[in-house]
Amino acid sequence: MQLTERFLNYTQFDTQSAEDSESVPSTAKQLVFAEYLKKELENEGFSDVEMDENGYIYATLKANTKKEVPTIGFISHYDTSPDASGANIKPRIVKDYDGGDIVLSEGIVSSPTKFPELLEHKGEDLIVTDGTTLLGADDKAGIAEIIQAMCYLRDHKEIAHGDIRVGFNPDEEIGMGAHHFDVEKFGCEWAYTIDGGDLGELEFENFNAAGAKIYIKGVSVHTGYAKDKMVNANRLACEFNNMIPETDIPETTEGYQGFYHLLNIDSRTEEAKLSYIIRDHDRERFDDRKRFMEDCVRKMNEKYGEGTVRIELRDQYFNMKEKIDPNMHVIDLVLHAMQDCGVAPKVQPIRGGTDGAQLSFRGLPCPNIFAGGVNFHGPHEFVSVQVMEKAMQVIVKICELTASYND
Repeated sequence: MQLTERFLNYTQFDTQSAEDSESVPSTAKQLVFAEYLKKELENEGFSDVEMDENGYIYATLKANTKKEVPTIGFISHYDTSPDASGANIKPRIVKDYDGGDIVLSEGIVSSPTKFPELLEHKGEDLIVTDGTTLLGADDKAGIAEIIQAMCYLRDHKEIAHGDIRVGFNPDEEIGMGAHHFDVEKFGCEWAYTIDGGDLGELEFENFNAAGAKIYIKGVSVHTGYAKDKMVNANRLACEFNNMIPETDIPETTEGYQGFYHLLNIDSRTEEAKLSYIIRDHDRERFDDRKRFMEDCVRKMNEKYGEGTVRIELRDQYFNMKEKIDPNMHVIDLVLHAMQDCGVAPKVQPIRGGTDGAQLSFRGLPCPNIFAGGVNFHGPHEFVSVQVMEKAMQVIVKICELTASYND
């Protein structure tokens, strides 16, 4: 099976995850695809193929050299984002893209005027949606590239390589992908998530992340008799959010700039709850941001009475750079592989998180490499066939270079 055919086949499985679920995986339909993947790995001749009770899949391409070579791994997630439908995806290949508008369906157009990144792929073959669903290149493109690369190595025994482990997991899109990943069973010295964006992206810095929930206790009294009695939690919720600097929100930040993001407000006169995420690449600034939120709560309580406002803070993940810096050989190998494959590296911080960040803090250094998808999580998502092929080539080359790592 060829790479494009493999990916298009994967898009026909609805694997959308669900944030409000407490099961693992968060949706049963993810297991349908997981079972399919397991059988495909078995049919392709992989060793040690297994799927655990949570839908995590592990397999091995056995070494073809007797020399001592580090065991490395490649990881991708098979769930798609809750932000847009992943059901009944109708992909289409736009051959030799001419740089103009792409009509996805009536009234839905992907235009380089709005999506200038399209112009980076003029002359390439683009896989697009019909404008009613996402595509699922995040991260089924990564899965297809990993499996295709392993099949290439299997069929080209002249390329020496050590044991290579692959791992596919659910629920990355809801921040739970690494939670049940068995690092010990995976048994790698280091690994790579193939879950990045466009050609050449290499990421080993990500946000430090926390979640904050603000609870406001109001007092509901008939409005005609409310003077000096009512505490309107709706109004206090607005007041609290107005304490967040407008310079420190996603809409006004980029690059290494951190932010506070108000996810939602659930509010009535008697009580209110505000949910935030807090992000910063720098650990000290990250800690300062959490203290700032606590200080806002303190000021509100000084004004309206102790116990009116309370906060729950929870760290979510940390910047993997802290764990990658002592292991820069894992980055050097990628840079070398990209150079050999004619890919210009784009080293940049992730303005988000990745399973690799959590895995890095669990003892598995795990930077993130491009898979090719663009405009994730929505109907304007697309992926270039040629970029997918480059990603596959980079994976092969990393395996080849690792075999001479100790030379």
